Amino acid sequence: MSSSFPPVQSVVRALGLLVEVNRAGLTTVGDLHRRTRLPKPTIVRLLETLVAAGYVYRDERLRGYQVTSQVAELSAGFHGAPMVIEAARPFAAALTRRIKWPTAVCLLDHDAVVVRFSTIPDSPISPFHATIGYRLSLGGRALGRAYLAFCPEEERRILIEFMKVSADPENRLLSEEEIERQVATARRRGFAERDDAVEPRSSATVAVPLMLGERVLATFGVTYFRSAVTTPEARAKLVYPLKEAAAAIEAELRARQAAGPAR
Repeated sequence: MSSSFPPVQSVVRALGLLVEVNRAGLTTVGDLHRRTRLPKPTIVRLLETLVAAGYVYRDERLRGYQVTSQVAELSAGFHGAPMVIEAARPFAAALTRRIKWPTAVCLLDHDAVVVRFSTIPDSPISPFHATIGYRLSLGGRALGRAYLAFCPEEERRILIEFMKVSADPENRLLSEEEIERQVATARRRGFAERDDAVEPRSSATVAVPLMLGERVLATFGVTYFRSAVTTPEARAKLVYPLKEAAAAIEAELRARQAAGPAR
C-alpha cells in the first residue's frame, strides 16, 4: 500500500537495528556497524533510545547489547527467549560467585543449543575465554543433552530426526538406542553431562533444563576443569547448587508469566 508521507528514516533505522540486535543475541556497536553500515555515532544514539524505551539491554559485563522481553509487545509470535535470559542472569551470576566456575544459559537452535548468556567474565577460573554464540550439539554436549533429555517426548522424536541428518558429527556419536539410555540416565539423575569423547577433554560440563510447565525454555550449566573435580562427591557440590539456582530461575519465570508483559 502506498503512503501519503515519506517514511521517517530514524524510525526505520531504529527498527532495523532492533532486528539486528535480536538476531545476534549479544552484539556490539562494531558488529552492528559492520552489518548495517550505519555510522557508529548513529548506532549509539539509536541503541541508547532503544535502551531508554526498554527494548534493549546494555550488558556492561559482557560489553554488548541484547533485546529484552519487552519485545513481546511487538509480536504475538514472541517465544520467551529474552525473558528466560533476563530471569536467569542474576541467579547465574550469584551461582558463579558461590562456586567460582562459569555458568551458561543456552537456547535451542534446530540440532543444537546456542550460548546466549555466560558468566565467564565473573569467573576467576574459567576454562574458556568466551562462549557467547557457540553452538553446542544435542548429541555430545551437556547443555544440548539437557534439552534433549527433558523436552516432551514428541519434541524429542523430532530432534532425534534432525540429529540423524545433522552436519555436526557430535550429533551422531550415539545410536538411537544409546540416546534413549542416555536420556533415561539424565532424567533419573536430574542433570546431563558432556560426552567424554568430546573435546576439550580437559574440561567438563553439567547441565539442567529451565522449565516452564512441560516446556524446556533453555538449558543451564556449569563448566569446570576435570582435574579440579575428580570425584562424584566433588561433582555433587556443583550439581546441587546448579539445581537450586535452576529452581529459583523457574520460579522467577512463573512469576513473570503470571505478571504478563511489562507496561
